[in-house]
Amino acid sequence: MKLVHTPTGFTISHKNRTVFEHSEASPALYLGIGEGNFDMYRGNFDITDYVIERLPLRQFKVDSFERDGQEFHSIGFYFDGKEVIQMIVGETAESRLKAEFEAIDKSFNRFWMRVAATEEERVFGCGEQLTYLNLRGKNFPLWSSEPGVGRNKNTYVTWQADVKDKAGGDYYTTNYPQPTFVSDKKYFCHLETTAYADFDFTNPEFHELQAWDIPQYILFDAEESYPELMTNITDVFGRQPELPEWVYNGVILGIQGGTDITIEKVENAKKAGVEVAGAWCQDWQGIKMTSFGKRLQWDWQWNKDLYPGLDTKIHELKEQGVRFLGYINPYVLEDFPLYDEAQAKGYLATKEDGSKYVVDFGEFYCGVVDFTNPEACEWYKGVIKSNLIDFGLDGWMGDFGEYLPTDCSLSNGVSAEIEHNKWPYRWAKVQHEAIEEAGKTDDILFFMRAGGTGIQGYCHTLWGGDQSVDWCLDDGLASVIPAALSSGLMGNGIHHSDIGGYTTLHGMKRTKELFQRWAEMAAFTPIMRSHEGNRPGDNHQFDTDEETLTHLAKMTKIFTHLKPYIKDAVALNASQGVPVQRPLFMHYEQDDEAYEIKYQYLFGRDILVAPVYNQGETVKRLYLPKDKWVHAWTGEVFEGGWIEVDAPIGQPAVFYREASSYRDLLDGIKNA
Repeated sequence: MKLVHTPTGFTISHKNRTVFEHSEASPALYLGIGEGNFDMYRGNFDITDYVIERLPLRQFKVDSFERDGQEFHSIGFYFDGKEVIQMIVGETAESRLKAEFEAIDKSFNRFWMRVAATEEERVFGCGEQLTYLNLRGKNFPLWSSEPGVGRNKNTYVTWQADVKDKAGGDYYTTNYPQPTFVSDKKYFCHLETTAYADFDFTNPEFHELQAWDIPQYILFDAEESYPELMTNITDVFGRQPELPEWVYNGVILGIQGGTDITIEKVENAKKAGVEVAGAWCQDWQGIKMTSFGKRLQWDWQWNKDLYPGLDTKIHELKEQGVRFLGYINPYVLEDFPLYDEAQAKGYLATKEDGSKYVVDFGEFYCGVVDFTNPEACEWYKGVIKSNLIDFGLDGWMGDFGEYLPTDCSLSNGVSAEIEHNKWPYRWAKVQHEAIEEAGKTDDILFFMRAGGTGIQGYCHTLWGGDQSVDWCLDDGLASVIPAALSSGLMGNGIHHSDIGGYTTLHGMKRTKELFQRWAEMAAFTPIMRSHEGNRPGDNHQFDTDEETLTHLAKMTKIFTHLKPYIKDAVALNASQGVPVQRPLFMHYEQDDEAYEIKYQYLFGRDILVAPVYNQGETVKRLYLPKDKWVHAWTGEVFEGGWIEVDAPIGQPAVFYREASSYRDLLDGIKNA
């Protein structure tokens, strides 16, 4: 780290990269006072801010001191001659640049910091972003929420969702925001805050990081390569464990409707040649029908009426090599046994006066298990261990996490507005520890859509959330590609999505073609899992006809054929933080075009995937970085650039490196 200062300004650099440039004429730091309003309707937020004042902190004073043999700099920022905030800048033991903040004047609750930028710079990350991979030129509000239906204000579906349910979303709405970005200058920058934040990448000379609270610190570091940068990032935030061995054995079929239906559908799929690793029955604890569609009974225990004999059948399935997965989330259904128990023990969030607080989840109400209360955490871990793990579940969807309202009261006394973005982390930690304490980390799979800073070490895998069952770029099949790449750059290197999408509303219905194209993409991700959707009867399913089953069988055989390759990529993610699905620039950093490709990805080091995401498309135009690439189906070798290849259903645009050490395995894709 290097600090150079004059009477009128200072510059801070780290590893030959300028981080902060401050002067009286162009200050890097602003403080203010604002009044935010958070209007939540079923996980969708309308957020506004009335900024009472925003003050440029032009005046400063630099002092230097030593701590544990290292030099640090204390920079006091002043307004009208009065010190209002102090920044302590130095290097950590790991040689990262860290700037810590201490508010001297506690009245300020708005913070803006400018990080030096160049006009041509590209930036990525900010959690899971589904519309943009390169975030330059936009600002990104960072608040965990429902991502919205459609996510594009110019589309009919988004307009309908806004009008009917306040649920249309926009380009930035996401289940998983994180105040961290990665630059094509091979550095990362993280703002340590759980408050509402907004990262603005529109200015050619700086990135402006805003938070609705004084952050604890900014952390900055750089490396010589992107894989090394991923190791650095995951050294900070944690790493996902390796996947259980059984996950590589085929598709996890999303099935609903009861014990007999589940067994019948699994048997029929296997007879058709589908490699089946598991049955995911989200309604194992019962269903609740609403106007949205088929929802679930949120009282987390086996429903004997819908799933008779499951306590024995679950073990029979396991003996046949088929695991059984269920569903849980961090809320409990009002007036059901778990709610009553939690309420009696004081484990639920309350109103400010201590009275009952419930959240509207769409025609039913639930209590919020208060994860700031250690006793409530232990209780909920006990629910998971006894009702799910001991019962025999080998995994589950750990849903929601984004719904913490800002007006409830929590046991730790911290504002729910500040806790909101931390809730997914707390929820992931409860699940991870329940599995770890049961000694099942190597055998149980759970997956979440919600995320936040630090989730990397606790959430075993992300899934992309509730995509629409259509072809739209912002909320359909295509959207999960930048979602996987952006979250992977944050250290969540295991990602997957619902095969076929989930949300069936406003005239959308899943077609056979969409399901097949999604299954093709899923075969080249770390996990294959299908979903019936919120209105199963409206959607084409994996077993709707024989042709779909035959196609799925082929894709699962490719997936299982690649098991050694996928396992090695997952192991690298666990040990070094290099994601399984990677942007092209991860290994082709000198290729300028590679930075703009958001709907293709590298699957491990040696496979390149360009999913078909347009209806009716059978010829795929795609970009290959300069290398020797073998077309998986014809064996033709390409050396880079924009090309077109035939991509009929059953033969997605997939290539592998001619020089791959897995060449014998990859040559076998076409015959799998």
